[in-house]
Amino acid sequence: MEKWSDELQARCKTVKENYQRIMERISEAAVKSGRKPEDITLLAATKTVPVEIINYGIDLGIHVIGENKVQEFLEKEESYRPCVRHFIGHLQTNKVRQIVGKVSMIQSVDSWKLAQEISRISQKQGYLTKVLVEVNIGGEESKSGVAPEALPELVSQINALPGISLQGLMAIPPICEKKEEVREYFSQMHQLFIDMRAKKIDNGTIQFLSMGMSGDYEEAILEGANMVRIGSALFGARNYNQ
Repeated sequence: MEKWSDELQARCKTVKENYQRIMERISEAAVKSGRKPEDITLLAATKTVPVEIINYGIDLGIHVIGENKVQEFLEKEESYRPCVRHFIGHLQTNKVRQIVGKVSMIQSVDSWKLAQEISRISQKQGYLTKVLVEVNIGGEESKSGVAPEALPELVSQINALPGISLQGLMAIPPICEKKEEVREYFSQMHQLFIDMRAKKIDNGTIQFLSMGMSGDYEEAILEGANMVRIGSALFGARNYNQ
């Protein structure tokens, strides 16, 4: 127990240092992009992170967290300190009923079928679920998300659904060796976001462009992201054996 306590204290110290450094970099990138630091939301990606560490991060000032797996979220949720909770991983339709009403936003809506199920369950529970449409900006077969060319149709379909509030877009670009390459993907996402904001949305307000993770969040902010999802740069390398 003492050993775990020492490890916990050491990890908390590292998280505090990481958090301060990340917030400084977010602030610098925001100013470079012509915005204010407070215009950018830091979402702490908490996959495999122990609840004690997450709660320590919340005490530091993190107010938005995101989980990737439904089961992991359900195991942790009652132990979280007060915070805004998002679901950021791939969501199967048969898991929707387990998550609706327990998170304020689902960032990974990638199909009409999934959107319909979120709408159905949300209506049944008397809940309004905020959603982002996930875009597969790199056209990768290994990743979920709607193709950019199919985005307008999906947005139009979701726009007609009750129980859902459409809030914007999310993306995970391909891994790139050069920053210029990943910035091009982020730039394409920003243009899609601008195009989406120009349309009449009946069931929401298009306000979030969620893109950028531990290795590229500064580039994402420079290209227009206003929400970045950071895990390992904040909490350290993931331990999948926990």
